[in-house]
Amino acid sequence: MNIIRIRSVATSFACSVLILAPLCRPAMAQSTLPPAVPDREAILAVVQAYFDTLAAKDVAGAQRLLITKATKDVAGEQRLLRPEATFHYVQKKDGQPVVEGFTRQWWLEAMPGRKQAWFERMWNPEVRIHGLIATVWAPYDFWKDGTFGHCGVDAFNLVKTDEGWKISSCVYSIDKECEASPLGPPKFKPAASPSESPLPR
Repeated sequence: MNIIRIRSVATSFACSVLILAPLCRPAMAQSTLPPAVPDREAILAVVQAYFDTLAAKDVAGAQRLLITKATKDVAGEQRLLRPEATFHYVQKKDGQPVVEGFTRQWWLEAMPGRKQAWFERMWNPEVRIHGLIATVWAPYDFWKDGTFGHCGVDAFNLVKTDEGWKISSCVYSIDKECEASPLGPPKFKPAASPSESPLPR
């Protein structure tokens, strides 16, 4: 009699495991799911908006997208709480890597004086999110006055503030040859009067 009861309990336990196992699998796999869609869309919208300000020479718009410098007075001394957004780019010259960069402030001051028509786009972006930080890695191509300028990869770092996602830094490569964009030829009107620009793009 005891043997029958033991077998019955064991059988019931085994059946419970088999029934509940499929229900447990989604919970175990949650860590491998893609980032939340609203955050991902908001992050990509910030990067795209940055490209739009680039084309429009929209200084005010760019200011809203980039992290600004913040300081605090401590015992009569200004201490840096948060550095402003920075940009670095790397390219090969004479076979050697050359790294250069610029700050948010320099960028905003130089933007209005540019006379070239600029157009930049990205595709197949990879977005990684961890709480209040995120990265966007994407191939891009860049055009000046309707002519191909260069291509490469953009790598944006973003942080989430009380005002939403903002760009804290960016590093990008400058290449002359890349795989053709899956977006096809860009659709824009080239500028009528091309001119030189001091901006590093």
